Amino acid sequence: MRTLCASTLIGEFFVIGFAGLVAMKQPGLTAGTVWAVSGIAMALCVLLCGMLGRRGGLAAGWVLQAGLVASGLVLPTMFFLGAVFAALWWASIHYGRKIDEAKARHAAQTA
Repeated sequence: MRTLCASTLIGEFFVIGFAGLVAMKQPGLTAGTVWAVSGIAMALCVLLCGMLGRRGGLAAGWVLQAGLVASGLVLPTMFFLGAVFAALWWASIHYGRKIDEAKARHAAQTA
């Protein structure tokens, strides 16, 4: 599960970076504001990769997904991309757990 979730977070890292480039073109937003918000979100993606095995790591990932969807208020395209990554996050957790269970069953059978 951790591998799938970390892959999703790294994909989000890049999407947030590219969204920051697009957001700089929005009137009323300064480059400093855009990169402060984008930089924090990008750092959270990387930090969450390390927190996935700890208590609250998955919940923090859901908070990040909600923030990504909410960024659609600034860039409307992010409503769509946020929903896509929220679905990927769910799939990473759901199917990752199934893979972990199958690995554990296989290890028990071979032992």
